[in-house]
Amino acid sequence: MNRRKFLNFTTAAILAAPALLRHADAQEGPFRVKYFPVAPGSGSRDTAAAPDGTIWYCGQRNGTLGRLDPRDGSFKQIDLGKGAAPHGVIVGPDGAAWITEGGQNAIARVDPGDHKVQLFRLPESAAYANLNTAVFDRNGIYWFTGQSGIYGRLDPKSGEMHVFKSPRGRGTYGITITPQGDIWYASLAGSHIAKINTRTGDATVVEPPTPNQGARRVWSDSKGRIWVSEWNSGNVSMHDPSDNSWKAWKLPGSGPRTYAVYVDEKDKVWLTDFGANAIVRFDPMSEKFDSFPSDMAGANVRHLAGRPGEVWGGESGTNRLVRIQTVA
Repeated sequence: MNRRKFLNFTTAAILAAPALLRHADAQEGPFRVKYFPVAPGSGSRDTAAAPDGTIWYCGQRNGTLGRLDPRDGSFKQIDLGKGAAPHGVIVGPDGAAWITEGGQNAIARVDPGDHKVQLFRLPESAAYANLNTAVFDRNGIYWFTGQSGIYGRLDPKSGEMHVFKSPRGRGTYGITITPQGDIWYASLAGSHIAKINTRTGDATVVEPPTPNQGARRVWSDSKGRIWVSEWNSGNVSMHDPSDNSWKAWKLPGSGPRTYAVYVDEKDKVWLTDFGANAIVRFDPMSEKFDSFPSDMAGANVRHLAGRPGEVWGGESGTNRLVRIQTVA
């Protein structure tokens, strides 16, 4: 290949490369993005990384829990029951998948071996909780939220469940646990975050400085600081409970809509922006953003999670999972 042809080839290759590869921070890159198609019409959304390398994901539209094997792209679907509409999934201390199953108003456990489904139904007093997300505390208790204005806890060993009314009514959405063991949730409709007393079940409201910001999801970093995705304002904000301080940053672009938030093992903050149809990475040290737009319109990534070196999301609008590898 002569020099002119080589230069033309490399220039074309650079221009053809995704924007994320051209603009990614050189010290961290290159970031590698891969899409994994799953069942059409499944509405693939919240994800969780299983210990064996597979990825659990909720098929909210077809009532299934999916299991993707990234090594070959194959996937399986597990029927969760009549009328199922799963929202969030996490991996429990027992290695099983635990799901906030809004369609049956229940918490579902799926055995990782035989895929047997066990349901823990909410009490009649919490009919249609509009279940959202969950975490396990240090004692193995499962804490969950519901947008109708509830949060609750389930003891998987005894099956005992308690449901609490959110102090400011409807909107209870994202939930997280800090390294210190504290549990916080976000209220989308209530535009606040709150800390749960795991002993009494009481919740203490903390107001972000931006009014009517629409706090949607929360995630703790390694220092116990709470990162908040603000749907209405388009911000990502950070609350430090140690000194009760707040900071906020606007996502890039003309009309950001910040949906999901996830903090990786390096304390880099990942977000999804419905306004830009993109996953966004924020570096708190440099205060710079990297944007990873989807290659299909209407991706609608509603949740992010991951494992060291990888970030995963479900494109609920395209029936795909997306993986961003963050290390070479």
